Amino acid sequence: MTHEIAVFAAGCFWGVEESFRTLAGVVSTAVGYTGGTLDKPSYRDVCSGRTGHAEAVRIGFDPGLTSYRELLESFWQCHDPTTLNRQGLDIGSQYRSAIFYADERQKQTAEESLSRQRASGRYRQSIVTEISPLAAFWLAEPEHQQYLARRRT
Repeated sequence: MTHEIAVFAAGCFWGVEESFRTLAGVVSTAVGYTGGTLDKPSYRDVCSGRTGHAEAVRIGFDPGLTSYRELLESFWQCHDPTTLNRQGLDIGSQYRSAIFYADERQKQTAEESLSRQRASGRYRQSIVTEISPLAAFWLAEPEHQQYLARRRT
């Protein structure tokens, strides 16, 4: 069985992870940090706003059950892509809207998805979502993994 990954940043990673965790075809989720310059950052490091990292979710998915394009549709639904470095009360570059692509196919699909969103008329303000290559993805501390799911049990 072949799985692919998708990495999205859309605000606090707890809620973003929860919005993807139970989707059909998603086989794993992990929260962490990517897009910055510091190796092995901690939550405290990233919250300082000085590392350049975004709080992000790495999604393992079965492309036979869901597509990268379908995951992108869920990404657009789970946050406001028009607020620069902010989601709700969370403010800072670590909460930015970003798609981190793993290969050229994902890059093209993400750019097409962004174009569709811009043309949709759904948003009154400009979309500020960045599309960047995925570099290192650093796992967040264990207490952040599936945080909201664990709080319900």
